[in-house]
Amino acid sequence: MDEFGLIATYFTRPARHAAVRLGVGDDAAVLAASGQEHVLTTDTLVAGVHFPDAAPGFDVGYKALAVNASDLAAMGARPLGFLLSLALPAIDETWLGGFRDGLFRLADELAMDLIGGDTVHGALTITITAIGEVPPGEALTRAGARAGDRIYVSGLLGEAALGFLMRAGRVTLPEEFAPQVLARLDRPRPRIAEGQALRGIASAAIDVSDGLVADLGHLTHASGVGAALDLRRLPLSDAYDAAFTTVGYDAALTFGDDYELVFTVPPERLTALHGVAAKVPGGFHYIGDIVAEPGLVFRGGPAGYAPATGGYAHFRS
Repeated sequence: MDEFGLIATYFTRPARHAAVRLGVGDDAAVLAASGQEHVLTTDTLVAGVHFPDAAPGFDVGYKALAVNASDLAAMGARPLGFLLSLALPAIDETWLGGFRDGLFRLADELAMDLIGGDTVHGALTITITAIGEVPPGEALTRAGARAGDRIYVSGLLGEAALGFLMRAGRVTLPEEFAPQVLARLDRPRPRIAEGQALRGIASAAIDVSDGLVADLGHLTHASGVGAALDLRRLPLSDAYDAAFTTVGYDAALTFGDDYELVFTVPPERLTALHGVAAKVPGGFHYIGDIVAEPGLVFRGGPAGYAPATGGYAHFRS
């Protein structure tokens, strides 16, 4: 099987969106303008860095699209389609079939079309460019938070960290918690509905991929402000509570891979936030406040507490 046979066999199917004028099979995709602003993002996953070398194809395909769709969620965008660039050391049809199934499982759930890409021979690497749309002027950004805004996060923090640590033999959890923490690590749920609900409400937003501390730091830096987090308000699950004596707050604050949204809301928009919070899975959790002084301070925890690291970084020496 050559490159073109691989594409035809595993990744060619009809587009669902009228905006996709031309998808897989030509030199480039063609999208029709629809009076919306297009939002584009790209992420690369490398075997041995972002997922274990022996990870099942289904989980890799699902997560590869999920991490990109999460960026669309953070912008308040409606997902539209994506481009896939895939480097493979060999054509393993069992793994590739699983990868396709995981990729398209989430694509179907999010109503996203695969509209093109590339396949090459090389070390296992997946790059996806995701495309979404948002009404003009309504995209959420990292800049816009102001002193006095409240800080919220969707869902729960730290379960992906527990899945990683449990798999590595560094944390022991009661058996009933294993499926949920591994699912949070291997098949994260992009918060698409939450992001769209926050348009016109959030003053700034970002998804939690590198850890709450790191990603909130990106938001505050872009906004020219600081933040005060209340550790007592962190949304932690029963599974996390069971491991707290081992992992403390650090796993929830710095590990990443949560793919929740952290966002800020001005006081005058809190009523609007409460109106939409009940309509989204997991709700929204108030965890702190934006302050004028740059930097991050922690309240409600052990005296002098600070996490051991600032979150994940590819090139930290």
